[in-house]
Amino acid sequence: MAKRNTKTDKPKAVAAENAFEKYQSAVWQHTLLTDFDISLFLLGKHFKLYEKMGAHLCKVNGIEGVYFAVWAPNAQKVCVMANFNGWNRESHLLYNRWDESGIWEGFIPNVKKGEVYKYYIKGFNGEDLEKSDPYALHAEHPPHKASIVWDTDYHWKDKAWMNKREKKNALDQPISVYEVHLGSWQRDPSDPERVLSYGEIAKTLVPYVVEMGFTHVEFLPVMEYPYYPSWGYQVTGYYAASSRHGSPQDLMLLVEEFHKNNIAVILDWVPSHFPGDANGLYHFDGTHLYEHSDMRKGFHPDWKSYIFNYDRNEVRSFLISNAMFWLDKYHLDGLRVDAVASMLYFDFSRSEGEFGTNEFGGTENLGAVKFLKDMNEALYGNFKGIQTIAEESSTYDGVTRPVYAGGLGFGMKWMMGWMNDTLKYFKVDPIGRKHHHHQLTFSMTYAFTENFMLPLSHDEVVHGKSPMIYKMPGDEWQKFANLRALYAYMWTHPGAKLLFMGDEFGQTSEWNCLQSLNWDLLEHAPHKGMSRTVKALNGLLKSEPALYHHNFSYQGFEWQEADDADQSVYVFQRKADKAKDTLVIAINLTPVFRENYRIGIPVKGKWREIFNSDAKEFYGSNQLNLDYKSTESVGHQHQKQSILINLPPLGVTILKKVR
Repeated sequence: MAKRNTKTDKPKAVAAENAFEKYQSAVWQHTLLTDFDISLFLLGKHFKLYEKMGAHLCKVNGIEGVYFAVWAPNAQKVCVMANFNGWNRESHLLYNRWDESGIWEGFIPNVKKGEVYKYYIKGFNGEDLEKSDPYALHAEHPPHKASIVWDTDYHWKDKAWMNKREKKNALDQPISVYEVHLGSWQRDPSDPERVLSYGEIAKTLVPYVVEMGFTHVEFLPVMEYPYYPSWGYQVTGYYAASSRHGSPQDLMLLVEEFHKNNIAVILDWVPSHFPGDANGLYHFDGTHLYEHSDMRKGFHPDWKSYIFNYDRNEVRSFLISNAMFWLDKYHLDGLRVDAVASMLYFDFSRSEGEFGTNEFGGTENLGAVKFLKDMNEALYGNFKGIQTIAEESSTYDGVTRPVYAGGLGFGMKWMMGWMNDTLKYFKVDPIGRKHHHHQLTFSMTYAFTENFMLPLSHDEVVHGKSPMIYKMPGDEWQKFANLRALYAYMWTHPGAKLLFMGDEFGQTSEWNCLQSLNWDLLEHAPHKGMSRTVKALNGLLKSEPALYHHNFSYQGFEWQEADDADQSVYVFQRKADKAKDTLVIAINLTPVFRENYRIGIPVKGKWREIFNSDAKEFYGSNQLNLDYKSTESVGHQHQKQSILINLPPLGVTILKKVR
């Protein structure tokens, strides 16, 4: 063996070490973007930007590291600052692409998964900006705001669900949605300040939803957000699952557990506005990049947030890619799109002179219309069996009409008019309800103009609106009877259903996002009865085709008695394809027990009561119709046959022909 020359080896070692340090700090010129990617991006037609933009673990020339790409067309420079370079703003300068796309990119070797980073941006006018990555897959736990290098690798085990989703999630199937805020549905009993992880939630929420009979669960936004009382509606990390509950893979596990139990998962999504946080999208490269520069179009006065510039192609690509991302990488079964009305109109919640106009002088936001149409075409074109749902409160025509027929292309729309009219009616003391009788019948004049979902959402139990149970008039018994009747009316009314967590057992306080629901209420009979009522209604919804087959068509509904205002009684039919599945529903919204009330029956034979909201098990007075009722050839309520039944006080009874 040759003897080592230590005098010459030492300088060589130092030189190698210096070269390695230089190599460590270098940004390699590398790209994942093709010319086709860039052209699609600039046209507003790239719907999978998450595969190219952001931080991606990869290998270049045999060296592992991370490729970074960020859109900042007006920046003077963009650098990666992170733990690995001591948060040095200047050491890792990204390359500005030559094609005028405004994308800065580069590969940094030896950066690993879990690395915390931000972008340092020298803005258009020279200001120093530190921004989190708009495409980051993971983020620090708030109040920390940096992005984290991560991936979306996951070995999914929900193939059975994905194969049958197209049928199970269809509009002619039962749809009963349980709306959930993950941070307050339940908390750690030993430490009420601690929110549960996605994995802990999976162990309790999944079996609960199954037991209660809901077909769907809907999460309030889980994208990363800084201000907890915003409930997730002020998003800063559109591609990052909130680290408050764990990692992206932990959320995937939660979704998978629902799918294993045949529960569809819907996610609230907020493409309407974003907060002005210094590390977020606002003023991203020193200019109004994601938001309108005209604040009559770009600032939301109600929420003090900024409105996306849907006229900009790159912004539409960012948002549609984000919608695709959640359905693709997280196997979600639908998106409920928040605040659609505020997107469609420049004058939404603005006074005269405070809003902008479109190129034709109108108040309709044509860029938003194009965005929503492109989004729905992309989602339904790429994913079988999904649903998009619009929270839309205006009279905009064709929200759920297909794009090819001139509509926006949503699957469903929240029926805000039904919600408002119904709650106003039920707040009235029963003695005065005869003067408001048609507040409940009015919804049927427009019920089939869109594919409607009936929502009793989180918005109805916050900000002084009171919990559902205390919206009801009367003493304790009457409050619970009224609420059971409201739910029974809701479940038998055409349309999909949505109920916010806690409403199913009569939560007695307004929803507070900082604490758990009051689960101890289920130890008391009235609340246990309310829970059993919702469970029974969900069971009926799934077992009775008449309650779902024609949810969005006149074929599925017929009034028998809509004008008995003096007694506050309503009678109607729900229908399926087969006459034997027809249901007759009678509703008595006074506390008066009505004996021998005649109702029309569509088919001759014996009929029986299959549900009564006044049953003892529901904490009712147990005024039931226990015996079969044989029809009489006495025409009544537009029917050739009729029977006499007892109408329970503040109750709903459902009748079906005996086979």
